[in-house]
Amino acid sequence: MTSLPASSPDQYRVSVIIPHFNMPDALARCLASVQAQVLEGAVEIIVVDNGSRQMPTEVVAAHPGVILLSEPTPGPGPARNAGVAVARAPVLAFIDADCWAGDGWLKAAVEAVEAGGTRAVVGGDVRIDFVDPKRLTAVEAYEAVFAYRQRMYIEKQGFSGTGNLAMHRSVHETVGPFAGIGIAEDRDWGQRASAAGYRPAYVPAMHIYHPARTDIASLTVKWRRHVAHDWAEHRAVGRPLWRWLLKAALMPASIIIDGGRLLSSERLSGVANKMNGLAVLAQIRLLRCAEMLRVIGATGEDAATHWHGGAA
Repeated sequence: MTSLPASSPDQYRVSVIIPHFNMPDALARCLASVQAQVLEGAVEIIVVDNGSRQMPTEVVAAHPGVILLSEPTPGPGPARNAGVAVARAPVLAFIDADCWAGDGWLKAAVEAVEAGGTRAVVGGDVRIDFVDPKRLTAVEAYEAVFAYRQRMYIEKQGFSGTGNLAMHRSVHETVGPFAGIGIAEDRDWGQRASAAGYRPAYVPAMHIYHPARTDIASLTVKWRRHVAHDWAEHRAVGRPLWRWLLKAALMPASIIIDGGRLLSSERLSGVANKMNGLAVLAQIRLLRCAEMLRVIGATGEDAATHWHGGAA
C-alpha cells in the first residue's frame, strides 16, 4: 500500500472508515489487515471511536497515518457519518473494528466502485472467523450459515451490511447519512439508496471475516435488538398487527425450512457441526417468536435498549 503526503489529499483513491467501541485488540487486527491490502494509489484510514471507556489512542498510534476521531452519539451509523465528514477520497469503504479484511478486499471494493462510477454501491462476502476451524462451537456452526447472508440482503432486499460496504462518495451525499441506533441503520440506508436508484451489487471477492458471538446470550441481545428495529418499522409504516402476528407464528415452522438449508450448506461440514448448528437455529427461532409477541405490549424501550451488547 502506498501513501502520499497530507499536502495532496486530492490524490487519495479510497477512504476506509472504521467505527470502534471498546475492542482495542480487535481494532489492532483490523487495522493490520487493512494496511496489508495491496492497492495502487493512496489509502486514507479513519477510525471513529463511539464512546469507548478509553480512546484507542495507543492502538492507532501503532499504525502511522491512521486518523482517530471521536463521535459520542451512540451507534455505528453516527460514527460512520463522522468519518465520511472528514474523508477525502472519491471512494468510501466501510469495515467494522471487530472484522478483518481478507486478501484483495480493498482492491475488489475500489475497482467495483470505480467501474460503476458515481452511482456505485457494492457489498461483499462476510465469513465467520472460527477460533478453531477443526472444532466449531455451536454458535459458530449456526452463524457460519445464518449470521451474515450478504448475497441475499443485497440481491433480494436491496441493502448491504455496513460492515462490508463501499460506494462512491456522491451516493452518500445524495442518499444522506446513516441513521442512529433506533433503527437498523444498514438496512435503512441501503433501502433508501435503492429507492433512489442506487441498487447495490454483490462482489464476492470483497470478503472479510467476523468472529462469531461467544454464546447464546450474545445472540439473544442481537435478536432482541433486531426485533425492536423491525417492530418500530412495522408501526412507523402503519402495517396491520395481524401481519406481525403471522410472521411470529411462522418462526417455528422456519426451523424446518432453514434447517434443511443449514444441513446442505457448503459453509458447514461435519455431522456434529451441523447438528450443533441446527440446535442453535431452533433455539433462536423460538426466541424470535417469543420476542415478537413480547414487544407488542412493551413500553419504554426501543432498539437502543439492546445496543452495545452485541454486534450487528
